[in-house]
Amino acid sequence: MTRCARRTGRTRRMLRLTGAGAAALLALSACSSSDEDSGGGSGTSSAGGPDKPSGAVNVFAAASLTESFTKLGKTFEEQHPGTKVVFNFGGSDSLAAGITSGAPADVFASASPKTMKVVTDAGDAAGTPATFVRNRLEIATLPGNPDKIASLKDLTGDDLKVVLCDKTVPCGAAAQKALTAADLKLTPVSYEEDVKSALNKVVLKEADAAVVYRTDVKAAGDKVEGVEFPESAKAVNDYPITLLKDAPNAAVGKAFIELVQSAEGQKVLAEAGFTAP
Repeated sequence: MTRCARRTGRTRRMLRLTGAGAAALLALSACSSSDEDSGGGSGTSSAGGPDKPSGAVNVFAAASLTESFTKLGKTFEEQHPGTKVVFNFGGSDSLAAGITSGAPADVFASASPKTMKVVTDAGDAAGTPATFVRNRLEIATLPGNPDKIASLKDLTGDDLKVVLCDKTVPCGAAAQKALTAADLKLTPVSYEEDVKSALNKVVLKEADAAVVYRTDVKAAGDKVEGVEFPESAKAVNDYPITLLKDAPNAAVGKAFIELVQSAEGQKVLAEAGFTAP
């Protein structure tokens, strides 16, 4: 049985966890770099020698990393001709579940140590994950903040439609921690699967406010307005990253992690609103 066939079999087992579309994409990306030639998945190049990264690398990353990692992916491909960075962005909990079910991934960047622990406890991490950035929450309101929201307590008003991330994902867990610190109870109109989905409710004017990461508020530009609140200091999220044990292209995965942790990578992340660990 070819390595592609084995990975395709593992991908079928994860359909229930990450969705058929994502699983199909991952299966295709894995097959495209494994059964054709040695340059596709080995991390080597006959033209550039064994130390030159090549082929596709699958990076599973928290939704809040979408803009910064997409930028870093383009930089990586420019620095390493012959490579291709394939991203799967989503809620850290569903990504972790996919990895432990056999998804063909090389790198996992989570929005919290708790979701990373799911992967390490399953023995699917290569080495010890390293924290590469931190993030904190903000309230995203409609442009101009028409409801005059100035604090976390203001979100408890009966006339406001507020959205939170699901409690199982890092942004939702952080929001609950902040609410606990403020001794507040909040019943949202919906719980969303990841931070981008929560923010999008405000962008589409389907909600008056959402508790999201400040990096997502910044990425949205003038589509929303951000409101800081002191309780966010009680719910700062560490973001760990790791190479995965059965990485199809470990050499390129390792090189991508090095870029993320480099001064160049940290500058891109800082510009997005993340803070250094």
